[in-house]
Amino acid sequence: MAEKKTAEKKDDKKIDRTYIIPIRRLSLTVSRWRKAKKAVSVIRKFMKRHMKSDDIKIGQELNELIWERGGKTVPAKVEVHAVREKGITAVNLVGAPLPAIEKKEKKEEKEEAKEEKKEEHKKAEEPKAEHKKEEPKATEHKASGHKPEHKAEEPKSPEHVHGHEHKFEEPKVSEYSVE
Repeated sequence: MAEKKTAEKKDDKKIDRTYIIPIRRLSLTVSRWRKAKKAVSVIRKFMKRHMKSDDIKIGQELNELIWERGGKTVPAKVEVHAVREKGITAVNLVGAPLPAIEKKEKKEEKEEAKEEKKEEHKKAEEPKAEHKKEEPKATEHKASGHKPEHKAEEPKSPEHVHGHEHKFEEPKVSEYSVE
């Protein structure tokens, strides 16, 4: 139990360091068009190893530097400034502002608030849906003289097809036909 307390205390400390991360060596093992993506994963892996933290936040300036020349060409090495606070490591270029470190609790609170808003929105829509169900029926349309739009037209009789009546004759049955 004493070990857990010391581990928690270590995470509470603020650690501020500067590193030069070699990217060229590790990006040689990937195809050309994946180099920028690999560089980001190399930076994350390096920071996990040296800062002893799983939650890594990469700053916008560092990300833009990596992707500046496209996905195929990345810088050979990058000088970064890293700060670990509350178990979260923020990494960015030297001289650039670090990304905001938020607790996971705040994120969870935001997600819960979003879920509550969705539930309220659904509850507000339910009375509207019930109101829509009470639309006038077909009998009411007849009384008002309007035809419903969704009703299909009745098939016309053969007499009305060409504007005059057709005479239909029964086919003659010969004495040789089999019935």
